[in-house]
Amino acid sequence: MSESPYSSSTQATVSLADEETTLRVLTDTVFGLWTAVNNLTRLRPSRRTRYRVTIFGSARTKPGHRAYDEVRRMAAGLTTLGCDIVTGGGPGLMEAANQGARQAQGSSGTQSTGIRVDLPFEQESNAFVEQAYVHQTFFTRLHHFVLMSDAYVVVPGGIGTALESLMVWQLLQVRHLRDTPLVFVGAMWGGLVDWARTHMLRPGDELISAPDLEIPRCVNGADEAIALIREHHARWQSDAGAQPAEERTH
Repeated sequence: MSESPYSSSTQATVSLADEETTLRVLTDTVFGLWTAVNNLTRLRPSRRTRYRVTIFGSARTKPGHRAYDEVRRMAAGLTTLGCDIVTGGGPGLMEAANQGARQAQGSSGTQSTGIRVDLPFEQESNAFVEQAYVHQTFFTRLHHFVLMSDAYVVVPGGIGTALESLMVWQLLQVRHLRDTPLVFVGAMWGGLVDWARTHMLRPGDELISAPDLEIPRCVNGADEAIALIREHHARWQSDAGAQPAEERTH
């Protein structure tokens, strides 16, 4: 059995002049904090009462653009189903999703949420976020998306959107997430899946398994995405909503 970094042999006072031991104490402490956080995030409510759809997308797309209008309409449609909408809280297609959610809320009790990362060029959540969270790093922010979400919809975006969607894809691949839709909207994401099929499933040089490419559902537009989420949401209402959350998300 390996010795804990907090065993009695490590409790002696350490001079800051002893740089090697000081660095070891700091390293052990950071790893200990990570362990504590990982243990805390294992806890789940016995029943989830809200169904949350996270929409990942570009921060650069402006109001009036066709994609902005399509994402706003999609978020409104999902809100009408009774889904909370979660985004990165910033401008662009994130704003479009939060705006669509706010406009369709009525008295449904749904929420429009933003999970931001602290960036020098993006200071505030968009005006349509009702509940905002702010992270100092992308790593904790991505973890927050995973803890909150019951489904993911990926609309056009750049490197940040690709990072988010690939992380979710990988968590589904290794079954750290289960029964969680990942919907890619638009030709650019179908192109990504085609690229993976060409280069990661090259005969004789397979880097993934064929079923991995079936994880994301590729659709052309908002209506198809809403239809897929509607189907999953209906199952959640009748079955998954009554399950312990750990049966669905790890």
